[in-house]
Parts: sequence; C-alpha cells; structure tokens
Amino acid sequence: MIKKIVYVFIVILITSCGTSKNRKGSKSSGKTSVENTTPRKKTTVTTRKVVTQKPANTSNTSTEELEATSKVSATYSNVQDYIVSFKEIAKQNMKEYGIPASITLAQGILESGAGNGRLSREANNHFGIKCHKEWNGPSISHDDDAAQECFRKYSDPAESYRDHSLFLTSRSRYSSLFNLDKRDYNGWAKGLKSAGYATDPKYPAKLIGIIERYELYQYDNEILNTEKGELLERSEIESSTKDFSYTVQKGDTLYSLSKKFNISVDELKKKNRLNDNSLSIGQKLKIK
Repeated sequence: MIKKIVYVFIVILITSCGTSKNRKGSKSSGKTSVENTTPRKKTTVTTRKVVTQKPANTSNTSTEELEATSKVSATYSNVQDYIVSFKEIAKQNMKEYGIPASITLAQGILESGAGNGRLSREANNHFGIKCHKEWNGPSISHDDDAAQECFRKYSDPAESYRDHSLFLTSRSRYSSLFNLDKRDYNGWAKGLKSAGYATDPKYPAKLIGIIERYELYQYDNEILNTEKGELLERSEIESSTKDFSYTVQKGDTLYSLSKKFNISVDELKKKNRLNDNSLSIGQKLKIK
C-alpha cells in the first residue's frame, strides 16, 4: 500500500516538472514576430504649382469710344500713335492761329476716332468738316445729322487741321475764345460748347478727359515757353539797338565817344544834327 502511494507521488512530481519546463521553454524562445500580410495602401500626395500671372498693362489694351461722326473704338496705343503723328501740326497751328495745341489734338482724336473713322481714313477729314457753300474742292458723302451729307475731302490731313483752325478764327462766335489764356484748356473746351461747336452736352468733358489722360497740355507749354523765349530775345535785341541819351563830360570828344559806344563820328553827328565836331559840357547826345 505504501509502495503504491509512493508510486503515485513520484508520477505527480514528474508530471509537474515537465509542465514547468515547457513553460520556461516557451518564454525563453523570445517574442513572436507577427507580420501583417494585408497590403498597405499607398498614399500619393499631389502638389499643385500655383502660377501668379502679372496683370496685363491695361493702359495699352483698354479701349474707349470716340465720336468720329459715328462711334469708333480706339485703343490707348491707337491714340498714342495718333498723337505722335499730328502733335507737330497742332503745335504749328497754335503758333499761327492761337488755338491751344491740346484742344486741336483732343478734337482731332475725338472726331476722327484717333484716325480710325471713315472720314479720316478715306477723306483725310479729321474734324468732320462739312462742305458748306464756300467749298469747291473734292467731297465725300457720309451719314451724319442727315443721310449722305457732303463732307470735305483733303489730299493731306494737314489741310484738314488748317481748315479747322481757319474755321474757328474766321467765325465771330468763337472770337471770345481767343481772349482766354492759352493754358486754360478747360475754358476753351467749355467755350467751344457754349459757342455752338457741338450739341453733345458731354463734349467739353470728353475733350478735357482726353487732354488730361494723354497729357496734351504739355504741347501748349512747349509753344508758350518757346514764344516767351523768343519775346525775351527780341526784347534784348531791341534794347541793345535802342537809342539812349548821354551827357557830355569834361574831356569828351566825338572821337572818344565813337570809340566808347562803338559808333562812328559821322553817325553821332547825323543822329544829333551836329554841323561840326565841337561839344559842350552838359550837352545831351543820342547814342545808339
């Protein structure tokens, strides 16, 4: 009986040791690596390049409507080209007729559509000048206030500019304009409307807008500054040749005075109606 009990005890002991050993072996084998076999979803990041475009130069591409007897669209570049082509003619007309170059150019730009209107293209008529009864030259028909009206046709645009100046200077209703300062383009623009040049109530504002937008007043200043310089030079020349009086001093002779004032003795005698060469102290002589 005792042997049986010992036998059972030994079996239990052996079984316990084996189980404990298996647990130790499992721990000592290290961590088990588990691989995730599920495929990883690839993430793609797209970067968009942002390009900032510089705004176009609107001054060169913008358009404006001009009269040209009928409406005509013109770009800033069109107008600039027109100014380059006709500014010298406008300046010359200002010198000859007294009409500000800024006003003439602005009217030409507005009424010819910066040279794009039919009358300016086909008849070199930049101011929409109608035939009137005194016109005997070539003409062109064009719809305006009435259908197929008679407009003057020129061989050169300069003739149109000249006729425009003559039109303003020869009609009494525009005479008050020439009392205005040549730099007063505002007054001239409003005066043209008041004198009946145009029926459009916005005509003065349109002219003033063109003058200021394209700085046409600079051409008035060029002419006025040139004229000022010419007047000053003329005044200096006249003063240098003008007669002035000289009082004879002790020791003066006609010969010494001729050398002093660069004038001949004969001229001195003739200018002062002297019969001989004698002078007296205190005598007044005219010297050139």
